[in-house]
Amino acid sequence: MLADDPTTLVSTDWLAAHLGDPDLRVLDGSFYLPEAGRDARAEYEAGHIPGARFFDIDEIADTSRAMPHMAPPPEKFISRMRAMGVGDGHQVVVYDGAGLFSAARVWWTFRLMGKTDVAVLDGGLPKWLAEERPVDDMPPAMRDRHITVQRQAGLVRDVTQVAAASKLGDHEIVDARSPSRFRGDEPEPRPGLRSGHIPGSKNVHYATLLNADGTMKDDAGLRAAFEGAGVDLAKPAITTCGSGVTAAIVFLALTRLGKADLSLYDGSWAEWGSYPDLKVATGDE
Repeated sequence: MLADDPTTLVSTDWLAAHLGDPDLRVLDGSFYLPEAGRDARAEYEAGHIPGARFFDIDEIADTSRAMPHMAPPPEKFISRMRAMGVGDGHQVVVYDGAGLFSAARVWWTFRLMGKTDVAVLDGGLPKWLAEERPVDDMPPAMRDRHITVQRQAGLVRDVTQVAAASKLGDHEIVDARSPSRFRGDEPEPRPGLRSGHIPGSKNVHYATLLNADGTMKDDAGLRAAFEGAGVDLAKPAITTCGSGVTAAIVFLALTRLGKADLSLYDGSWAEWGSYPDLKVATGDE
């Protein structure tokens, strides 16, 4: 079992022990791709960890952008968190219904806003349920709570910055998508996108960072996954994926390894693959 760290990952044992703490806030950050055929909010309403609030990554986002679930402006994040009763002095734990999937994106969003007292539930709701821990369908009592944020601009990268990093080779660009999507062997799930990857990027499929039960691998396992993909852990890293969700799993894993010179490409392939003037690599190049 990994060591509990309330700034990155906590175990189901840890959450069960702290579930009654007055300054704990649990968030259900479930999100599913359309092909999964699952309704995250409906599943939350049918049953969730007691006291959990639902964090909708498609709504708590910059909806003025064409790309999906881009990071929200600080003002919107503040508004939504206050309404959910999440604020300063709270320890936040985020889980999702897949195990360890979209919860990392919510965790990264909090860090982008300068909030570090936030952790992902290792193994998520599936592990919680497998251990026959409590769930209920009661809406939580939410009272407005003041929250201050300080956006950490260094944790996010835009397409211009990523294009420069690709050209200069001064960052490791780590792509969390499946190997077949990375190589361009299969079409992208979003229509209109080219297939392939950002030139010079390395492929670390997010699933290679997880154990069979959906929990994150230990440090040795994580390090082996990155080094096996040719990632130089001494260089600054930019994580990317299809739309910025699983890139956050890679970001979380690298943070667990103590890496601080990290950022996430928010537009990810949904943006890069849509621009015909940006170079695309295929195969293993």
